[in-house]
Amino acid sequence: MTEHPEGSVTASWRRIDAWPAVHAPAASAALRPPAGADAVEAAERALGVPFPVELRESLGCHDGATGWTGLLPEQSPLGAADIAEHGRMRLETAAGTDGLVTRPWDDEPWWHPLWVPWAESADGGVQVIDLRPGPGSGRLGWAGHSGGGDFSGAWPGLAAYLHEVSRALWHGGGVRGTYHPYLTADGDLWWDCAGDRPSLNGEPLTPAPVGPG
Repeated sequence: MTEHPEGSVTASWRRIDAWPAVHAPAASAALRPPAGADAVEAAERALGVPFPVELRESLGCHDGATGWTGLLPEQSPLGAADIAEHGRMRLETAAGTDGLVTRPWDDEPWWHPLWVPWAESADGGVQVIDLRPGPGSGRLGWAGHSGGGDFSGAWPGLAAYLHEVSRALWHGGGVRGTYHPYLTADGDLWWDCAGDRPSLNGEPLTPAPVGPG
């Protein structure tokens, strides 16, 4: 088996996958198997943008999910075809609504051709990888339904984000100290802010076990 360095996308996905296999099998049930090279290349051609190495590596672990999964805080990963579809839809919408232009009251445009969506939030916003040249290239930010893109709390890259998720599951604590892993009443994984009595839909949340077993 090929060894991958600590903190790499592949190593983090392996640790993320190992946790629900023991504690919350439903959490990973929606994850797809790895994307084939042809599917990734087709998505790149559709967007006209080569995917960054970290995204290619992530798609080589899971081609997104078949539906919403609470395995990651705030978002569910997209597959190669979904990435292309979201990117095309956003670009077409932006082109017809001046969404490619930064408005005076925003720091970012509504969309940019060098933003690659990699995950979707429950409210339909997308987390994007910013491929614009410069010191922030590769960072993760958000593009919502209204207003400009938001990189105010950007992750430096996909590998850093996935490593933080895997660390929270295996060693405890939260993702950036904010989102902590819990188990729902149905035994599924859910991320929420720490509180005296965290709950979901009126049902109490239980702090998730730490470690793979």
